[in-house]
Amino acid sequence: MTRVLLISGPPGCGKTSWILNQLQAHRGPCGYLRLEGFTAAELQQAPDGGIDRAFLVDQCPGLLDLAEPGENPASRPQDLLALIELPQWQAPPEAGLAGIDPRLLPPLEALQLLPQRHLSFGRDAELPAQDTLQFNALEAWSLDLTHSVWDPPSLNSFWFELVNGAYGEVYRAKALMNLPDGRSFFFNWIVSQEGTQFLPLERVAPPVGRPQRMSRLVVQGKHLDAAGIEATIADGLLSDAVLELQQAPQRPFGAPLPATR
Repeated sequence: MTRVLLISGPPGCGKTSWILNQLQAHRGPCGYLRLEGFTAAELQQAPDGGIDRAFLVDQCPGLLDLAEPGENPASRPQDLLALIELPQWQAPPEAGLAGIDPRLLPPLEALQLLPQRHLSFGRDAELPAQDTLQFNALEAWSLDLTHSVWDPPSLNSFWFELVNGAYGEVYRAKALMNLPDGRSFFFNWIVSQEGTQFLPLERVAPPVGRPQRMSRLVVQGKHLDAAGIEATIADGLLSDAVLELQQAPQRPFGAPLPATR
């Protein structure tokens, strides 16, 4: 029997980390869906762009994409644990299923994913509350970095500047970033934490040209200097020539060269 849980909460409260723990603890098949949530007044929802799902798939191989257009609900495996993540600024006025935003029901019904439980950070005691912050205004900005590879020292400097206010008041930042040795890191930061969570992905790309996997940055805050962020990022990314210089010594002798784009 499929179990469907809806997990909601504000930015950075720990939704994805809690979901990861549930997925890893479940011995049967698992599925995941992230909803975009709703913008309210001066609170802009941040387009995740697939960061959370890419991270969860790396940590939990075989994770089903419950938003896949061709996915047939009738073909879902038995004992499926379906977890739905929803960014939501404030705790619902009512507990449990009665607190689900009615605007969510039509798309969930279309996917045959009506929740059997609804847990919200900041309301339900079984969820951690240390990072459940209240926001009254928040901008959102994101940048697609697919195929981009960072110079590692430049990435360290940029991230330090970003979370320490060099480009505006940043309250929340997360990213997937590629390094020239084929590794990719999940960056996770919120203003209430002591430091950034850096988690390496399990899958390492071969050192042959630019990786094809997702890379993206999402920032939420106030008075964000988007032009300054983009300029610094442009300075910190490796050109094709420099990337090849760093990757060539890592390839076995006789390995194919990267294709030119």
